[in-house]
Amino acid sequence: MGRARDVASAREKPGRGTETATPRGDRGPSRTAWRFAGVTLLLALTAGGTLCAAEEAGPNPGHTAWMLTATALVLFMTIPGLALFYGGLVRSRNVLSVLMQCLGCTALITILWALYGYSLAFDTTGMSKDVVNFNSFLGSFSKVFMNGVKVNSLSNGTVPETVFSMFQLTFAIITPGLIVGAFAERMKFSACLWFLGLWFTLVYLPICHMVWAGDGSFIGGYLGVFDFAGGTVVHINAGVAALVAALVIGKRKGYPQTPMPPHNLTMTVTGACMLWVGWFGFNAGSAVAADGSAGMAMAVTQIATAAATLTWVAIEWVKNGKPSALGSATGAVAGLVAITPASGTCGPMGAIAIGFIAAFCCYLGATVLKRKFGYDDALDAFGVHGVGGFTGAILTGVFASAAMGGQKEGLNIGSQVWHQFLGSAITIGYGVVVSFVILKVLDATFGLRVGEAEEVEGLDLALHEERGYDL
Repeated sequence: MGRARDVASAREKPGRGTETATPRGDRGPSRTAWRFAGVTLLLALTAGGTLCAAEEAGPNPGHTAWMLTATALVLFMTIPGLALFYGGLVRSRNVLSVLMQCLGCTALITILWALYGYSLAFDTTGMSKDVVNFNSFLGSFSKVFMNGVKVNSLSNGTVPETVFSMFQLTFAIITPGLIVGAFAERMKFSACLWFLGLWFTLVYLPICHMVWAGDGSFIGGYLGVFDFAGGTVVHINAGVAALVAALVIGKRKGYPQTPMPPHNLTMTVTGACMLWVGWFGFNAGSAVAADGSAGMAMAVTQIATAAATLTWVAIEWVKNGKPSALGSATGAVAGLVAITPASGTCGPMGAIAIGFIAAFCCYLGATVLKRKFGYDDALDAFGVHGVGGFTGAILTGVFASAAMGGQKEGLNIGSQVWHQFLGSAITIGYGVVVSFVILKVLDATFGLRVGEAEEVEGLDLALHEERGYDL
């Protein structure tokens, strides 16, 4: 008791080296309160870390939303974009046949993709960066019938696999669809579906797997080809098949003596504008993320396309005295094609150069080259996509370098151009041989071409018993 009183007395007497007594309500929190707060904070931080980890393990909402949008944009490129672009270029008696071919291609490739296409294109089971084996050239069958593609399965760790697989499906749809332009107005609809289905299986899927599966470059990285959005996979691939198809099936009756102008340029220009808008999904969507890479891909796509359009218009203005709507639409598509492989590596000034050069090359391909060799590439599928795709693939090796305004520091331009050439050459060689075999087998089995009377009547009535326009 005495000790207690001494302590109490000391607290009541300030100025003696002891603390002044303070009423309980005016003091800070007790030690127990501080301990409780510390434990609560620790638990909150732990729970927050767990929630962040769970959030990182799931799909990224921003990336997913962009990829859903990009998927719709690329599908929009085929139906209605490509369908209208091609439909306006043919004669009026064949407009529905072209629309049918594009629509039929969309439906057919969708089913084949779900059955086995996605697995053979993107399943990387068995792939190795150290050894070239079968799975370097074609995927395995573990994802056939979309096996394992579930609500919670992811691609790239951030995007649902359902979305990624559908995005890639839209590329698989438009690529064979491009070939339709070469044999327009003369191929049977049944032969068209057989050819597109077999070509998709035997040509598109292996090239797609070699270029985009694994680390995203040719044959598991052994060639180191830059192809961000489809210079080889889509445009060179479809372009060379288009040339082979035009040669195998032969010229349209009366070509080139009979004039065969487009029947509806309004439709064609509208389709070209749809392609231009949809191409942002094509190129920027190939980043598989809503990030700076997608932003730059969008920027260079717009810039290159504008440069190519103006260049084509200027060429016609100088050569013919007047620019044409058809020329401006074709120039725009040429720019879109050429920037595709470079959209993930070049900069804005490189995009202007690519658009400018591609317009010249594609103009020559669609006019001089076609006249010189006499083949009937009806809608210039090879002249624009084949020539433009090759031009863009080669120029990608130049303008990817940081020294040329691109994104690759220390890139050896000469070496990269050589790699780009090799990748293009492999695509061309493989595509030419297999496309030729498919076409010859189908011609011997079912016949590729409609009869002469049907061709004169027009494929709309002869094959579909419908007219595109009332008489």
